[in-house]
Amino acid sequence: MKNQRYTNALLQEKSPYLLQHAHNPVNWYPWGAEAFEKAKKENKPVFVSIGYSTCHWCHVMEKESFENEEVAKLLNDRFVSIKVDREERPDIDSIYMQVCQMMTGHGGWPMSVYMTPEKVPFYTGTYFPKEARYGQPGFKDLIVGLSNKYLQDPEHINEVVESVLEALRPEQQAGKPVKLTREVIENCFDDFVERFDGKYGGFGEAPKFPMPHTLMFLLRYYKYQNDEHALDMVAKTLDGLARGGIYDHVGFGFSRYSVDEYYLVPHFEKMLYDNALLAMAYTEAYQNTKSDHFKQVAEQIFTYILRDMQHGEGGFYSAEDADSEGEEGKFYVWTPDEVMKILGEELGGLYCQIYDITEHGNFEGKNIPNLINVDLITYASQNNLPVETLKKQLQEARQRLFEHREKRVHPHKDDKILTSWNALMIASLAKSGRVFAKEEYLWAAERAISFIENKLIIDDRLMVRYRDGEVKNKGFIDDYAFMVWAYIEMYESTLQLKYLRKAIKLTNDMIELFWDKQAGGFFFSGSDNEELLVRQKEVYDGAIPSGNSVAAMQMIRLSRLTGDYELEEKVQKLYDVFSEDLTSYPTGHTLLLQSYLITQMAMKEVIVLSRDKNYDDLLRELQQEFHPEITYLISSDQTELAEAAPFTKDYQILDSKTTIYVCENFVCNKPTNDLDGALQLINKKDR
Repeated sequence: MKNQRYTNALLQEKSPYLLQHAHNPVNWYPWGAEAFEKAKKENKPVFVSIGYSTCHWCHVMEKESFENEEVAKLLNDRFVSIKVDREERPDIDSIYMQVCQMMTGHGGWPMSVYMTPEKVPFYTGTYFPKEARYGQPGFKDLIVGLSNKYLQDPEHINEVVESVLEALRPEQQAGKPVKLTREVIENCFDDFVERFDGKYGGFGEAPKFPMPHTLMFLLRYYKYQNDEHALDMVAKTLDGLARGGIYDHVGFGFSRYSVDEYYLVPHFEKMLYDNALLAMAYTEAYQNTKSDHFKQVAEQIFTYILRDMQHGEGGFYSAEDADSEGEEGKFYVWTPDEVMKILGEELGGLYCQIYDITEHGNFEGKNIPNLINVDLITYASQNNLPVETLKKQLQEARQRLFEHREKRVHPHKDDKILTSWNALMIASLAKSGRVFAKEEYLWAAERAISFIENKLIIDDRLMVRYRDGEVKNKGFIDDYAFMVWAYIEMYESTLQLKYLRKAIKLTNDMIELFWDKQAGGFFFSGSDNEELLVRQKEVYDGAIPSGNSVAAMQMIRLSRLTGDYELEEKVQKLYDVFSEDLTSYPTGHTLLLQSYLITQMAMKEVIVLSRDKNYDDLLRELQQEFHPEITYLISSDQTELAEAAPFTKDYQILDSKTTIYVCENFVCNKPTNDLDGALQLINKKDR
């Protein structure tokens, strides 16, 4: 329990991260006019600390410095201090992260920004220890040194400020358009081949992040080039992730990343967006391999999400912390004695042997369950056990361990509901719902969409966050682009045209609010968002794909679904704006590159008129197989269909039977009642 003697202006906030600091002796303010006006009036610099509620090192810095009365007095005397939840204000985080990376060569959270009352940084960094150590400056020394510099050497501060503003000016960011060719796709693939870890899966060295949209790019490359190595890299990586300790073998769901090359020791926080994108990657891997293992992992992710991360009215919570009871990973680790007491000698011994639970331990003297060095089929064969019997025993053990673990002190749950992350989970549930024919996933997705539509749209404007009855901040490009993705996936899964109509409307709103009418591409902030130092455009596909990348992919799909080819023209302008980024660093832009890759495939549009039971095989092919190059419209009401997709208004039903139109690369085949013939056209490999 934190010292309740102190309170500050954060006490009135709803953000879990800000509330965590509401009883610090630091006189924190939320981001807003009051803090900056105070700084101007008192001639003080501003200290801005940016983080999020499940960030381990944010907790460390709070405990070391922000809860320390000596440090707090230094800050209160010399700075005006502001706390920012990066998940609620990604616009603020993005700009100052860019400056931090320019100044220091790296970034991360907690992010520490020292700025003028005009919001321009003159010094940045990430975590600082209270006292100097390991070559890092001490936070106390920085407070004193930087405040003295600000007051005593304003010329130097002004020089730094001017250089920051110069670097941020839009004309300094604009690259020269480069003509995109298929070579950029091949260069990206070759880079992944070179960096692939053939033993444990993944790419590069530790720390290893899952990066599911990278795997989704490789699956599309496999479809495009029929290169088995692309599929093998995906399968090996997804298998490695599911074997490792980065996967919660007791309660399911994935942690943020692995600190080692084996995927053994995770950074234990679980994020909604990681699990949404990973479930999507496992689902697509199942489509390509028909591996029940990949299907099982996807379903287990949803078991975790629907059990632990869903609001009673349908939205999804943001994250679970790495720490519990002040220790990272304490909730998740085991000793052999614990396992034996819970399971008994025989079952406990089996579980410990298979899941690497030893006296020595694999994480700070305790154990993270994993299957890195054990193959269940091989183990069953060597021990004369039927595989199904072994799996049944392990499932019983898992359930009993889970029930015991539920009695432990749980990690903090960040229960705010973010539109953008929810949209990713909705898209994932919708895709998996149709691929696995799971109605409960579609129902969960529909509830989440209803939550967003009922709670997170104000005056026709999509908003960022809901928590405890409060809605805050006008949405950014990610909120809009990700929701368009969710609506299109929902249309393809339910065939309800209302979702297609909503995707069309939201896309038009997105263009109106965010599109750069001069150069092309989408700004991160809308024309009605708070004006910051610069109106940025983001395209890098990091842990979360960029709004520009997602928008490009969805506008291509929507263009083909509706016949609105002005959308594809905008995508081409977007490629022009970011072509230099794509060609110079393709592996950092894999979702944007997916959209370009799709345009190089034999794209097909399928329109099915008159729904009846005769077309089940066709529907199964379109909804459950892997066809990223195909868009489809299926309707029994031609008038309603034509309202959403005007190009279909003259399409006719032939002989009162289900009629299929298949178009490919801007050329349409004759409409047909022959379902087998239509399937052959759909599966034709030409490109």
